[in-house]
Amino acid sequence: MDQENCLVTNDWVCAEYLDSRSQELIDATVQHVWITAASVLIGLLVAFPLALLARRGKGFAGPVLGLTTALYSIPSLAMFSLLLPVFGLSPALVITGLVLYSLTILVRNVMAGLAAVPEESREAARGLGYGPGRLLWEVELPLALPAILAGVRIATVSTVALTTVGAIVDYGGLGGLIMDGLDSDFKAQVLTASVLCVVLAIVADLLLLLLQRLLTPWTRVRDAAPGGRIRDSRIAKVTEPA
Repeated sequence: MDQENCLVTNDWVCAEYLDSRSQELIDATVQHVWITAASVLIGLLVAFPLALLARRGKGFAGPVLGLTTALYSIPSLAMFSLLLPVFGLSPALVITGLVLYSLTILVRNVMAGLAAVPEESREAARGLGYGPGRLLWEVELPLALPAILAGVRIATVSTVALTTVGAIVDYGGLGGLIMDGLDSDFKAQVLTASVLCVVLAIVADLLLLLLQRLLTPWTRVRDAAPGGRIRDSRIAKVTEPA
């Protein structure tokens, strides 16, 4: 079938659709990206202090982890309905819902990363006069980065998928095109928007993996070294005597 007629015949693959609706696809993709990015960034900013609170003891960890898990279990339609009186039909409604969904992943990964920091590194830093704040930012956080960034990758891929649900309030990025295509049985639109969602998730994961490798170069050296053991230069400064 000629490409000029694929819209009329409602084919799944249609180059004419890409040509005629390119701006619509670009706008939906841009909206999808910025909603996803804003949700994950805000989620990380909220998750970090919650993780610090949770690691103070079981009395704090139980309620924090229980709350974030409960939020994640709320169906998206119910979540948006609960937030609607506060935010109205706006991007803030979708972003807030996605932030709440991301917390269960991000909080747990931040806690896991901090818990994996060797106790001898903490003790050496304290022996050199590091206070709690300096210990956190200069020793614990750098060592926890691999686990934290792994959580960010998972949360980002999950949020790319969940952003499509925002179409129910007209702020779902590519999800809006998918929903409209399903309602009108527009096959090319459904397939194209769905493929773009998958591509966004893959690209986001690869970019974050690259960022993780750039921010944690010592993990690459450790993995390549015999036995997989090597110390980061920043840890060496703390653990080795002057």
